[in-house]
Amino acid sequence: QVQLRESGGGSVQSGGSLTISCAVSGWTFDIYSVGWFRQTPGKEREMVAVVDSIGRPTYADHVKGRFTISRDNVKDILALQMNSLNSEDTAMYYCAARVGYYDRPFVQPDDYAYWGQGTQVTVSS
Repeated sequence: QVQLRESGGGSVQSGGSLTISCAVSGWTFDIYSVGWFRQTPGKEREMVAVVDSIGRPTYADHVKGRFTISRDNVKDILALQMNSLNSEDTAMYYCAARVGYYDRPFVQPDDYAYWGQGTQVTVSS
């Protein structure tokens, strides 16, 4: 059973930075595809950044140059460093994972079988 637990969310002013983390347990982390998604009320969950099985990142256009995704296969932790935050980044952020080795990124929420409970990020102007 794969378990994901996010932490590090909170409130930050516009232009500020925040790092959120996800602890992965229950499988060998290095054969996961993992990623961060976010969702606001009334909207569909959207991809923020994902990392494929061999560590290559893919970013959504609206976070390129501002967010950095990283994975630590020793500590089994996935992190998302977020810089230059603005009010449109306010959302519930979810960590997701899928098992298996694939040589491509997975960017749709339906591609992921395992999800954390989410951590709220609120950016105030």
